[in-house]
Amino acid sequence: MNAFLRWLFFSRWTLLLNLVLGGLVWGRDVELLNVSFDISRELFQAYNPVFVEHWRKSGGGSLVIQQSHAGSSKQARAVIDGLEGDVVTFNLVSDIEALASRGLVAADWRQRFPNDSSPFTSTIVFLTRRGNPKGIRDWSDLARPGVSVIVPNPKTSGNGKYSYLAAYGYALRQFGQNDQRAREFVASIFRNVPVMEAGGRAASTTFVQREIGDVLLTFEAEVLLNLQEFGTNRFERVTPTVSVQAEMPVAVVERVAKRRGTLVLAKAYLDFLFTEAGQDIAAQNYYRPRLDSVARRHAGLFPALELLSVDRTFGGWRKATEVHFAEGGVFDQVINQISRR
Repeated sequence: MNAFLRWLFFSRWTLLLNLVLGGLVWGRDVELLNVSFDISRELFQAYNPVFVEHWRKSGGGSLVIQQSHAGSSKQARAVIDGLEGDVVTFNLVSDIEALASRGLVAADWRQRFPNDSSPFTSTIVFLTRRGNPKGIRDWSDLARPGVSVIVPNPKTSGNGKYSYLAAYGYALRQFGQNDQRAREFVASIFRNVPVMEAGGRAASTTFVQREIGDVLLTFEAEVLLNLQEFGTNRFERVTPTVSVQAEMPVAVVERVAKRRGTLVLAKAYLDFLFTEAGQDIAAQNYYRPRLDSVARRHAGLFPALELLSVDRTFGGWRKATEVHFAEGGVFDQVINQISRR
């Protein structure tokens, strides 16, 4: 083969490789699907265009990012049942572990990115109506008769699970680690719940737009977003004395990304969440950033409070899921107890 033919042969394959990696396969934009939790819509609406531009400037080429949103645990089930996400950005470690147990995600997924693959965090706080007419200040106020509490369903929603665990952890501290009294306390709160929506955004709609309930339990990011959108003349944030640290773990769905040829892109998409630019977008959308430099710039958004660890308080997500959220677990027992009364 003469020099010209060798150049033509290798140039042809180099061009095709660049088209694939750069975002064009036979004239089509490369697509990446991010399967995410219910209330992260605004976060990724802000993040995706910035990453697309970063990818283009880095030589990656044209890219279209699609989003799928629902309760975190519901999304995990959808991926297991065949939803072909290239990446997952959830709010529960246990939901990604469920994918890892089926070989969809690498077994060591927590070591693939910094901070145990959790680029930012949140916590559970309260949203009340303007003037806080029921005088709700802490978890104990949610158990009072006559207080109507809106919370997502812990069976299908990450912030529902975190809300439940935050209340349970508070009760354990109040009652000297007495598990029975903690159960009774949580039951007294859920007795005040008129409806449990499947996800956090639906719970917000119930509270904010349908005007049901005296207080909404949800992620701090969702509370601040509601205040931004609907105004402090209608609602107030209440930060309890104690809550739970909510990790927001991410992972590449390697089985899907390898098949679709998006493995490098999927990793780059998640890597960018840990950069200064990605962290700043997270903070602007009310998630607590991990980078100290970004956290300092946005410190006024995030009041200090004592944050319980799921690992230390409940023995980790695997144990918490088995004890509290599995079929017939403590949460089911609490709901059945309420239903019988």
